[in-house]
Amino acid sequence: MINLLSNLKIAVPDKIFIKDPESSDLGKRIIEHSILLIDEIGFDSFTFKKLGSKIGSNESSIYRYFESKHKLLLYLTSWYWAWIEYQMVFATHNVPHAKEQLFKAIEVITQTIKEDVTITHINEVILNRIIINEYSKSYLTKEVDSENKEGYFVAYKRVVKRLSEIIQAVNPSYEFPSSLASTVVEGALHQHFLKAHFSSITDCGTEVTPTEFFLNLTLNVLKSTSNESK
Repeated sequence: MINLLSNLKIAVPDKIFIKDPESSDLGKRIIEHSILLIDEIGFDSFTFKKLGSKIGSNESSIYRYFESKHKLLLYLTSWYWAWIEYQMVFATHNVPHAKEQLFKAIEVITQTIKEDVTITHINEVILNRIIINEYSKSYLTKEVDSENKEGYFVAYKRVVKRLSEIIQAVNPSYEFPSSLASTVVEGALHQHFLKAHFSSITDCGTEVTPTEFFLNLTLNVLKSTSNESK
């Protein structure tokens, strides 16, 4: 199975990059070390010059792949959500009951990430920390509407859409499946952030995981609306 999955290529919208970083060893090193450097110093302090020093390459060589560090962040976040979508599809495939699919989908979205050994140049654990801390910077911009039209956020939106469809399957009478799905996806990042930095204002921690919280929240919402419709 690992040999089969090692051939998996996570698809990122090609308008985000100038040259596909997956197409060369240098491109893969750019992705690998940008993740490590952003995690180390934060996205605001991250520059292509600093990345070039880390990988022993000219700053100009990085610009052959990405026109800006914003586009690089869009690449990393798009890759992450496409990978999460793959995990969701894999976890729910051949699961016959919608409620069990919901359990597995929420677990994938909210769990503490473990490294995927089939993809050697991307550390998903560290990338997950970047998504928790920096993801909002990819879309809280003046260009968000035009970038959305270009399809830059399609992987993220597919994750929400897939979860929304499972919610609808569990309770077809529930009126707000997309809002609930997006709340779970965004809320999972926020609860992990609170757990790490503002632990006094979340119940998630060593005893309660974000997965437990969002399963409880989602199931109780769907149960209560199902009872109301009877």
